[in-house]
Amino acid sequence: MRRKFFILFWFLFASEAAFYFFWPAGLWSLVVVAPVMVIGLNDSFQTHHAIRRNFPIIGNFRYLFEMIRPEINQYFVESNSDGTPFSREERSVVYQRSKHQLDTLPFGTQKNVYETGYECVNHSILATHVDPKSLRFTIGGPDCLHPYNASILNISAMSFGALSKNAVRALNGGAKDGGFAHNTGEGGLAQYHLENGGDIIWQIGTGYFSARTHDGRFSEEEFAKRAVIDQVKMIELKISQGAKPGHGGILPAAKITKEISQIRGVPMDRDVLSPPSHSAFSTPIEMVQFIKRLRDLSGGKPVGFKLCIGKRREFLSICKAMEKTGITPDYIDVDGGEGGTGAAPLEFSNHMGTPEIEALIFVHNALVGFGLRDRIRLLTSGKVTTAFGIIKRIALGADGIYAARAFMLSLGCIQALRCNSNHCPTGVATQDPRLVSGLVVTDKRKRVAAYHTETVRAVAEMLGAMGLQNQTELRPWHVVRRTGPHEIRHYGEIFEYLEPGALLRSPAPTGFARAIETARVDSFRS
Repeated sequence: MRRKFFILFWFLFASEAAFYFFWPAGLWSLVVVAPVMVIGLNDSFQTHHAIRRNFPIIGNFRYLFEMIRPEINQYFVESNSDGTPFSREERSVVYQRSKHQLDTLPFGTQKNVYETGYECVNHSILATHVDPKSLRFTIGGPDCLHPYNASILNISAMSFGALSKNAVRALNGGAKDGGFAHNTGEGGLAQYHLENGGDIIWQIGTGYFSARTHDGRFSEEEFAKRAVIDQVKMIELKISQGAKPGHGGILPAAKITKEISQIRGVPMDRDVLSPPSHSAFSTPIEMVQFIKRLRDLSGGKPVGFKLCIGKRREFLSICKAMEKTGITPDYIDVDGGEGGTGAAPLEFSNHMGTPEIEALIFVHNALVGFGLRDRIRLLTSGKVTTAFGIIKRIALGADGIYAARAFMLSLGCIQALRCNSNHCPTGVATQDPRLVSGLVVTDKRKRVAAYHTETVRAVAEMLGAMGLQNQTELRPWHVVRRTGPHEIRHYGEIFEYLEPGALLRSPAPTGFARAIETARVDSFRS
């Protein structure tokens, strides 16, 4: 306490001495001195922060430095390869490609190629030429009336509300210009998703936003009204997301604007709940029947579902329901437990859900094992920024890729890590009108399209260097990983890949035996 008053006493003494000594010019010193004195007195008598109470005025610098810590790390501390979630090298390649700038790397790789975990693909002496425009695949099973020809790289689920209206406009405009798809996220189908004409994947979450009754249940009428819009190319049922699987959410009434109320179909006078589970179904059989219901209501458009893998028997129970009923989704999106753009509790982001690569291989194996893989396309939502990330995932079992944060970076995101605070400095993840206005749609949509074009072109170049004709020839053995100081193994050796129908025969493969035994078509519980 004495130290505190000693600091304040000498500060006030020095200020008053300067005031009298330099009169009348000293009068101007009050412009600076008076506010600082107020801050000092406030620090001395407040009771919430010990640092400010014990060290008035100067204690505030601690909170200032905490506030700008991410920027200090980015600009002065981290190397090109150690930043998280995305390194400077990864961010830079997105920025460069989105601006059609030089994206080559001089003087060799900065990675330690002898470090455990290093990955690469092997080239061929007989290189080929691959047309980037050919790197597409068709989504639509035997019950689909309107298959969709998709790019291998598409924009992952990000809702309006989490993103600004200008970010949504720019993403959809870029999808239109580049010929790829834009997922709405579970926050509803907004006018901003539609006004620029890009292909839409409409995601339906547990809150059924834009397709709900007043009490929050699924509305066939509201869904059908929007699902038949020509721009809506596919429907995606969200079971869970990698950021916070098994976790619901609440949109407080105070944050519900008239615009959000209209888009989501929610009241403005009370909190809106996004439950952790769906109310439209509760068993594996009911889930696949609901998928058929969505496909019928949409006029036969492709319908898929997104999930983060948790209990393996639960996914196997869905496979059993598909096999029993003959009803299959047109695609499945596998989201990694490491999370993505969605803000989540620390424990959920760090310790909940199966990581993407293991989840992707498991789902691919399960579908192959049940003899369903040729009817269902696989997408995966992962931390992808480069062609290698796309090639790796397709080699391991995916047909195409979703990316969210990479496309945010193409919009100008600087990884300020303020997505959940409404203070995104680039206008991407905020509803602050002043910040949103800084994101110019006509400029940013060009960058979104350019990033997609250049990245797919890089995929074509890598496939050509590997001696392949297209992405469908990729297999697990094309990707190798250093598993020790003196050992490299390909993914076909690291993971077991099942033979078609292996899970329909007895005994089941050892790694699936216990889960397949407890999986039931009439319940998600064992």
